[in-house]
This record gives sequence, C-alpha cells and structure tokens, in this order.
Amino acid sequence: MDEDNKKFGMMTRALHCGWKCDPATGASGLPIYASSAFQFHDTAHAAKLFNLEEDGFIYSRLSNPTVCAFEEGLNALEGGFGCVATSSGQAAFTHLVAALCSSGDNLVVSTKVYGGTLTLLQNVFSRFGVETRLVDGDHPCQFEQTIDDRTCGMITETIGNPLMNVAPLETLAHISERHGVPLIIDNTFASPALCRPIEWGANIVVHSTTKYISGNGNLVGGAIIDGGNFDWGRYPDKFPTIAKPDPAYHGVNFSERFGASALWAKLHMAIIRDLGGCPSAFDAYLLHLSISTLCLRMKRHSENALEVAKFLEAHPAVEWVRYPGLTSHPQNDMAKIYLKDGCGGMIAFSVKGGVEAGRKLLDSLKLIGHMANLGDSRTLIIHPASTTHSQLSSEQRKAAGLSDGLIRLSVGLEDTADIFDDLSAGLEAAAR
Repeated sequence: MDEDNKKFGMMTRALHCGWKCDPATGASGLPIYASSAFQFHDTAHAAKLFNLEEDGFIYSRLSNPTVCAFEEGLNALEGGFGCVATSSGQAAFTHLVAALCSSGDNLVVSTKVYGGTLTLLQNVFSRFGVETRLVDGDHPCQFEQTIDDRTCGMITETIGNPLMNVAPLETLAHISERHGVPLIIDNTFASPALCRPIEWGANIVVHSTTKYISGNGNLVGGAIIDGGNFDWGRYPDKFPTIAKPDPAYHGVNFSERFGASALWAKLHMAIIRDLGGCPSAFDAYLLHLSISTLCLRMKRHSENALEVAKFLEAHPAVEWVRYPGLTSHPQNDMAKIYLKDGCGGMIAFSVKGGVEAGRKLLDSLKLIGHMANLGDSRTLIIHPASTTHSQLSSEQRKAAGLSDGLIRLSVGLEDTADIFDDLSAGLEAAAR
C-alpha cells in the first residue's frame, strides 16, 4: 500500500484511493477504459513493457486502467502491497493456486470453507497433482500437525461459510511463520471494513468481490491481495515459480526483481496472462463505485444482522442460531478481537422440523430473496446442503459440521421490522 495512504482512515481510503482525476481532461469520475489494447509510444517502449522494464498498459487481459483503479482502491482498504482483480472468486483461487503449487505439492485447508472452494481444490487441482489436506479450522494444532515440506499454503476464512466460525488469525499466522507456509484468508464474509487479516499476520487475502465489495448483486468478480510480508526468496525450492528464474520471462526472478510484491507481480504479469481470468473494465468501474460506500454498508449489515440474530434466537420455531455477534456463539470472544467494528450480515440457523420445515420457510417468504448469492444490499436466504454445498458428499458435509437443516441468511439493509415480518410469516408456515 502507498505510504501516503496509511495515514488515512478507512472511509477516506475508500473514497480517495485508486483514482483522483483523468490526467488528460481533469474529469473526477473514473472512466471505463473499454479498450482491448493500448498504443505504444514506439518500438523501444513496447519492448520495455514486455520485458518488465517499465510500467504501463499493453492489453486488457494483463492490465487495464479502470481495473487498476479498483485494484488500488481495494488494496488500500486491505493494507496490502498489491491487488489482482479476477473474473470471479473461483478464478481468484484458481490463479492463486496456479501461482503457488506444482504437482506433488499440497494445501492444508479448513473443512469449514465454502463448498465451491473445496470442490475446486479436491476435484480439479487434484487432477494436476496438488493434494488438499482437510483439517478442522477451529483447531490450529491440526494445521501445524498436517504441514510438511511440500505444503504451499494454509487456507481458511475470516468468517466461515456457512457455519459462521471465526478464524484464530494470530495463532494461524504464527504457525505460518514457523513453517514457512503462506497463510491465505478468504475475507469475503467480513470485508476489509470489518477485518483486515494482513494486520493480524495473514500473507494473502482472497475475495469474491461479487459479494459485499459489490453489494448490489449486479456482477461477478474476485480479487487476490498480496500482503507483501512473505519472504518467497527464502524458499526457492518450495516456490520456484516466484523465487527461481522464470523461463517465460527471459529468466526473471520475481522475488529478486520485485521484492515484497513478488506474488503480485507473478500473478499480474504471468498467471493472468496465461490463464486469462481478468475482469471487464465495466465490472471494475462498478466495483470501484461500490467500495466508496463499503464501510457504511457493512456497519448497517452488522447492525441489522445482530437484531435479526437475536430475533431468531428468541423465536420458538428456531432450533439454533449461529452469529459471531451473539454471546451464545462459541467464538464470540474471538469475534470481539477480530471483528470489533461488526460481525457482518451473515447468519446460520435451523428451524425445528428439519429439512421439510426449512423448505416451507423458504417457500413462504415474500420480501427475502431465495438466491444463490450473499452480501447483497437486499436480504437473501438459501439452503446450503441442497445448493451451494450440494457438490460435497454427505460425509464431507458432516465432517464440516454442515447439517442438512442449516439455513444461511444474508441480512440486507432494509428496515429490520420488515425483515422480522417476512421471517415471522415464514416461521409460522414452517411450524404448521
């Protein structure tokens, strides 16, 4: 992150970082640079760009001015050394694993992460020789016991999807440092408005920007933030793509050339170039607009969700509720440390009567949207076992603590009285 930005508060960063004005016209609004390629000054300029000797724009798959403005803004909020925007959250993990791992390597992953992440790692990357080793993310000792010389990353989520468990960030960061393994945190549920994992020792942060970063349910996107705090050059045999000469770039060693931002450089200049999971300029424009209100939105999401969680906890038709802001949550003390500004808008709960009662609840709602998304300004609800986590076997869901009756609620920005009314009608139907 630019040193000048560190003196600013979060709201100021959200409003000012990434874009000031158009140098040609002075226009304050970020333009949508709808261009696939960019004019070179001359042949010498083109050669310098392709040889990484000069910064600039070549082709929008590699970088685009509108995308860069969004990347700089989100990077400033997370406090990283560089951000790479991708076409989706899944693309973010795909590009990151491609940058870190080779055949024979492994990743140690919490069982309590998003089901799509587990499916990607276990069903796709396993075909390329990258092993996924699952552990209970609530017990850091399991990470430490599972790491070996071929471990290239530890993966968990700030707030787990969909069980709402809170990651022990500092403890995991100490394990990461002891073993020379980067700590990768999916910060989608919290967003940088509520938690900045890099400040707690994480090395890499991943987002599905589709969710709270956007907040409007109008695009799909992802991002990877390089914390700049992992010494890749210390482990050249474990991370040869970053800390050894790259034959695709005339033998450049990214760790030596780019130092603290080596991973960012590798992702931006090689991985995105080769895999192609770049976002559109229009989506980046919308995301840049959205981050200006992120802090305000997350405050409201958190306030609304806490009220809704208390409402559900007191309702006779509800079996249990999981929300980090409730004193009944098993990691509420940890939430007070890592989520001091709010616990976000996500709630997990179960209605009495099991799956059938849950189906009646969902089918009876009028205001709340039944959608496979979250982090929208509008309240959304879904049954994970039959949708977002349905690719997992029943044994895998059980190992992750995901019961078939669990319902995931993404609390929006509406008036809470209206959310209560809709849920009350649905819960009455479920009880019948």
